[in-house]
Amino acid sequence: MAAEFRDAYLNYLAHEKRLSALTCAHYRRDLDVLLDMTAARTIAELTGHDIRRFLATLHGKGLSSRSIARMLSAWRGYFTFLTRRQGLKANPCAGLRPPKGVKRLPNALSPDQMAGLLDLTADSTLDVRDKAIFELAYSSGLRVSEITGLNLDGLQTAEAQVVVTGKGSKTRIVPVGKAALSALAAWMPIRAGLAKSDELALFVGRNGRRLTTRAVQLRLKTWALRQGAGLDVHPHMLRHSFASHVLQSSGDLRAVQEMLGHASIGSTQVYTHLDFQHLAKIYDQSHPRAKRR
Repeated sequence: MAAEFRDAYLNYLAHEKRLSALTCAHYRRDLDVLLDMTAARTIAELTGHDIRRFLATLHGKGLSSRSIARMLSAWRGYFTFLTRRQGLKANPCAGLRPPKGVKRLPNALSPDQMAGLLDLTADSTLDVRDKAIFELAYSSGLRVSEITGLNLDGLQTAEAQVVVTGKGSKTRIVPVGKAALSALAAWMPIRAGLAKSDELALFVGRNGRRLTTRAVQLRLKTWALRQGAGLDVHPHMLRHSFASHVLQSSGDLRAVQEMLGHASIGSTQVYTHLDFQHLAKIYDQSHPRAKRR
């Protein structure tokens, strides 16, 4: 019965909440942990004390505070669904809070580092494609899944914008800069010769089919090595750099939130800390009383 409830909830997430297949897979994994820990007891028998014990067990096994917070959120949503749809009397996760963890700031490159990373001559067809991918990711702050999921009709060059589908199957329109448009213009003729006739993806591989997120990650690492960047660069770092640099230039937190597709302003506010770090570094380098003697 517990597995049936889990499957009903996952079906609800996929078809009513319209969450992505990857997100639903993460929910399934977290719910399976709950069901394994429940053992012979039924879901209806669980209390807040049981959930606290489960969380303490996971913490004792070395699970990070962030992972525990995510798992508790998944469990809470599951029990909320059961109270509304399956007649469960109470949510045992109600009022519970995960352990506080150290808040990590996202890694972002400086404007000079970004310029150095992207300033590479494209010598091959794949180089031309990669340059278009990385310029677009940095220009518009796209997630790697949004890059690989982008179709031809999502690119609107005349309007200098791109239409992407992000988390929760939500669509947003983001501007595209001149450097990215130029790189995309160089890629389009090459794509026409590579892509299969029925392929809709904007970015394809040698086989003419849509690129995977893993392929983009590996290509970026190769690109960074060729540039001698000396950094462990990943696609999300381009998104972080976009957010940090736009915020430094404009100070418009709401605009950055909209372009990133964040549902909550709290998710965007982390970049204000990056902005402060940037200002603090300038202060330390330039203020007479901050310099070490």
